[in-house]
Amino acid sequence: MNGIEERYISLLTDFGFKRIFGTAPNKDLLINFLNSLFDGRKVIKSLKYSNSEHVGDIYTERKAIFDVYCESEDGEKFIVEMQNASQKFFKDRSVYYSTFPIREQAPKGDTWNYKLNPVYTVALLNYDMKDETAFDMNEISHHVQLCDTATKRVFYDKLEFIYVEVAKFNKTESELVTPYDKWLYALKNLSSLNERPAALRDKIFDRLFQVAEIAKFTPVELKEYEDSLKTYRDLKNSLDTAEEKGEAKGEAKEKKATIRRLLASGASVDIIAVATGLTQDEVKPLIEEITKE
Repeated sequence: MNGIEERYISLLTDFGFKRIFGTAPNKDLLINFLNSLFDGRKVIKSLKYSNSEHVGDIYTERKAIFDVYCESEDGEKFIVEMQNASQKFFKDRSVYYSTFPIREQAPKGDTWNYKLNPVYTVALLNYDMKDETAFDMNEISHHVQLCDTATKRVFYDKLEFIYVEVAKFNKTESELVTPYDKWLYALKNLSSLNERPAALRDKIFDRLFQVAEIAKFTPVELKEYEDSLKTYRDLKNSLDTAEEKGEAKGEAKEKKATIRRLLASGASVDIIAVATGLTQDEVKPLIEEITKE
């Protein structure tokens, strides 16, 4: 018996994500997911996996290790990444990663006309990007291409970055309509399911639930998943703790600002206590701090 209570793996763990989307026996799942993401704008019929580890130039030897790296029958390159925590320069990283499948297309020798096959970087984000300057924050998926800033028309259509904020997806089972809806629901909720939802009862999700069932793992696979799950839970716990501290700090700052305004208007301690929801004993030290500032 294993110590895992869930029936199905979490696709948000490194092991779960790569097992479902990064292994050749399950590439039909990745093809189906990508086709749901492109929603008819592109139809991928087959994929082959490529080496996910790439080394930079001889000067830096900087590596790029992708979660999943594959190529379509037409030579299109796809980098697919799961990101569980916000990273200060994540957009920079995604642009940097895209340079590897671009540069590797250059043939050896002197003669080349510089024609490139398209490169797509798909980033699945288990957090809120909070990038109001660039994106419509009411949307979950953001498709980014090079464009002319005046006409807003696409200048180069062979390089595309797709950011999917999985954490913001909150549709219930009854609201799932498109294949894309169903995939996002599975990405976010698979490990919390005990039974197959009616909306996910079709051929491709038959495959997903089959390969995601923990009871079918070998002892080695189970150990790898347990380690990956622990890493994921430790990360989420650290992030949740940091968020709670940040919220508490923000709340305290807001209450001090309220107290400062009330003091300026001549409000008494008891009125300030009522206005802030604090006791008088809690308010008095804050008033002292403010008067000393």
